[in-house]
Amino acid sequence: MTAEEMAGLLTPAAAADALADALRAGVDPEGCPSRTALDVPGGQLLLMPAATGAYAGVKIAGVAPGNARRGLPRITGSYLLLDGPTLRPLALLDGAALTTLRTPAVSALALRHLAPAGPPPRLVLFGSGPQAYGHLEAVAAVREPAEVVVVARKAPGAARLTARAREMGFEARTGTAADVAGADLVVCCTTAREPLFDGRLVGPGATVVAVGSHEPDARETDTALVRRAAVYVESRAAALREAGDLLVPEAEGAVGPGHISGTLADLVAGRLPVGGPPNCPQLFKSVGMAWEDLAVAVALFRAAGGDNSET
Repeated sequence: MTAEEMAGLLTPAAAADALADALRAGVDPEGCPSRTALDVPGGQLLLMPAATGAYAGVKIAGVAPGNARRGLPRITGSYLLLDGPTLRPLALLDGAALTTLRTPAVSALALRHLAPAGPPPRLVLFGSGPQAYGHLEAVAAVREPAEVVVVARKAPGAARLTARAREMGFEARTGTAADVAGADLVVCCTTAREPLFDGRLVGPGATVVAVGSHEPDARETDTALVRRAAVYVESRAAALREAGDLLVPEAEGAVGPGHISGTLADLVAGRLPVGGPPNCPQLFKSVGMAWEDLAVAVALFRAAGGDNSET
């Protein structure tokens, strides 16, 4: 299934529903196989397998930082969806397109619980790549913003994303990292390896989502924010293995592993209060997990008319 064939089959909201359904059906993110990463001449090769009773799947993704200067996507790959009982191949999906849908859907699911109904929020969006576009759509599906402020390293990219936000009917402009001071939502989807903004500027009622890295020494948010915030993750095990946003402050002695307030499964199951504690920012740190790819791949397969009931 190509990216073009996948486009329009599933909205970010429907993909978020698929993730929530998987958690309610008993998927345990803590037991999800860890990501295998292999350094190769062009960058990194990632292998992400997962299985449920009815389906299994594996994503093979490439992260090639040098592709930008070649005019090629930074993220490449394919997703092989299999029938669970027989392991018969059912579909081959564009892996980059799947990731571009899956990651914003994870963020949207978290925001349903951490940033529920209220006045239209002011959104500060860091980045101007495919994930930034996906997150703009996903955030809008949860809370239509009163204003979108785009902060990006390259001015042309920031201008294009700002124009897209205006096409969607939102007030939008480009901005700087200092704009987080007045933000209700801050979404970080960049390739940055160092903090993007001063966490002391983030208001106590704001929600921050960081999705850009899955390496222990890379982060988009700083120690000041992590120390102040109620922190939520997809899985404690995955976060404490891969989330530099949390591991760097821990290495500095600013926080401990117990600083994590809860997980996505806790939020979906209602084990945590909607909106989180009122006196501090809420931070959702995502690293991306194989169970999420499988849940969204199955939803795409079914939306395209696929059926494995005969196996």
